[in-house]
Amino acid sequence: MRIYGLRILMGPCVRGVACLLGLAAWLLPGAAMAQVQRNEAAIRDVRLGKIQEAKASWWGFDPDDSTRMLQEAINSGARKLIVDNVGKPWIVTGIALASNQEILFERGVEVLAKKGAFKGRNDSLFYADLKENITLTGYGATLRMRRADYDGPEYEKAEWRHCLSFRSCSNIKVYGLTLAESGGDGIYLGTAKSGVTNKDVHIKDVVCDRNYRQGISVITAENLLIENTVMKDTAGTAPQAGIDFEPNHPSERLVNCVMRNCITQNNKGHGYVLYLPPLKATSEPVSVRFENCRAIGDQLSSACVVTANTPDGAVKGTIEFINCHFEASKGAGINVSDKPANGCRVRFEKCTVVNPAAEAANQAPIVLMARQGAGDPIGGVEFDRCVIRDSVDRVPMKYVDSAGGVGIEQVTGTLLLEKDGKRQETPLTKELLAQWMPIMRLRVLPRFEMKGVTFKPLEETVPAEKRNFASARQRRGGNYVLYARQGDEVSLRFTYGQVGRYSGRTMPVMVTGPSGQEVQRAQVAFKEEGEVRFTAPETGLYRVKADPGGNYVRLLESSHAVSLSGDGQSIRLYISPGDYYFWVPEGVSEFAVRVFGEGLGEAVKATLLDPAGKVVQEVDNAAQTHQFEVKLAKPSAGEAWCLRLEKPTQLAMEDHYVDLRVVPPFLAPSKEALLIPVK
Repeated sequence: MRIYGLRILMGPCVRGVACLLGLAAWLLPGAAMAQVQRNEAAIRDVRLGKIQEAKASWWGFDPDDSTRMLQEAINSGARKLIVDNVGKPWIVTGIALASNQEILFERGVEVLAKKGAFKGRNDSLFYADLKENITLTGYGATLRMRRADYDGPEYEKAEWRHCLSFRSCSNIKVYGLTLAESGGDGIYLGTAKSGVTNKDVHIKDVVCDRNYRQGISVITAENLLIENTVMKDTAGTAPQAGIDFEPNHPSERLVNCVMRNCITQNNKGHGYVLYLPPLKATSEPVSVRFENCRAIGDQLSSACVVTANTPDGAVKGTIEFINCHFEASKGAGINVSDKPANGCRVRFEKCTVVNPAAEAANQAPIVLMARQGAGDPIGGVEFDRCVIRDSVDRVPMKYVDSAGGVGIEQVTGTLLLEKDGKRQETPLTKELLAQWMPIMRLRVLPRFEMKGVTFKPLEETVPAEKRNFASARQRRGGNYVLYARQGDEVSLRFTYGQVGRYSGRTMPVMVTGPSGQEVQRAQVAFKEEGEVRFTAPETGLYRVKADPGGNYVRLLESSHAVSLSGDGQSIRLYISPGDYYFWVPEGVSEFAVRVFGEGLGEAVKATLLDPAGKVVQEVDNAAQTHQFEVKLAKPSAGEAWCLRLEKPTQLAMEDHYVDLRVVPPFLAPSKEALLIPVK
């Protein structure tokens, strides 16, 4: 058997003792090594196929940057590559994995992201696209990035700098590694080619520690098994979960995905989350199963399931949690949102929920939710002998209806309620659920019919202080309307602001004219101000749409009076206290205004004022939908009403919504800036 050694660059051995010390540095694991020369003889034999097992250090080692050496070792064609413990970290700038190769990281090995590198938004430590038959084993070894650096001003904000990125790969095994401090996920299973999912993936005995976005993200996978894996201390940018199953496209899939004996702990988001609205009823049915998993101290829910809500939009299939333990989450232990009763089957069997939301009495151990836009009844969820152990005196199950009047169906099973050492078996009957989760019965008034209606300003001239809307921030979409005459020079100045640690690049802004044609298109840089200018080609209503994504847009100044626009949907706001005016047209005898927050922890205080400034109705801490319903003593002659939004007294003010019914879907910064329909 031929033995391939290393030559250590430490100068000539002038004494026998020095030579022995050099030999000891090579033989003893973890001994500090200086730069290592290439072993050309060994490399040649690998290239000729004489040996199938190689050591990465044969290609050399540079304590400052070993990217070239490690990449050449991987590209060598060796069936098995040992990344040996040279006593110092293997510092690299990004490594492409190869098919048909096993990489063994020796105990004590650390592969470390090079400081100042990874400037690209998608730069990962190790990555593989459309590869197969890769095994990464590293019990006692660590792959580490520099999360804190990527959050600094010298880096463009991003959430895709992963420790391990596999896209459209098959037969992947990851065993024993610690994946720490990435600028994205510990492990990412995504798509490199449309329609090609990750298949036959086994992750075992892995620790995902202090990653920026998720411990693990599963975008698409078939035959995925994750065992004995810990996902902890994720923090940086949303969702910040332990693991997130979140397809991006209806063609992606989650088929035969199993997690067994795993732990999520102290993540800033959810522990286990399945966010499935991108999947449709026509997508491959999901099959995801969690067995004997635990969640401890996650900041949101321990387990969260979200789907689309419509019959053609909600994915089919099965999601099961079997014998799982959810403890000390800051939010609900279990959260199921938007899942319609006729959608995929969700089942919790012999699970235990212990002291969730201990400091948020308005929540509950189990929360069902209908979010904005849901229309079909929420349900199709079974709780089979699940134990609820709650230190707070409240109902074990709560329903939050942000859609307004959406019912609950097919919530079944038995809960075992434990209190003061006693256990009560509680079947989930319709009568009990109606007591725990009463359904709001909101009178449904129609939205204003915009088709064929033209608008004009209430006042021809509006002072600058009356037309500016600097208090209003909008996320996911800023929609504005303004009236301009042909030949008017229109200018709008926006700011593109950051929410939390969401990343951003540029915000597109598009202006559409009265005839529906595009008039102007512009962009605003992230965390900067930008101006949009155009000359009005015709007289009428102009629509302006800005897309800040998860961040926010704010209109700082405008040459013309501008209103926020709903136009068929609610107006979404973000931390936007202030007075908002709307017009009640001539002849209207009743109308409604709906206000609500987003979820249990976000709410709004709202006050409705009549044209004289008198308080008509008021609501505080409106997390779920509250409807102000107004019946006028006589039909309106055309009048301005005001909705005052303020910070709630008990809950956070973040995302909140306004939904106008019967009246035009516009909110103006003042009475003078209002638009009114023309007869």
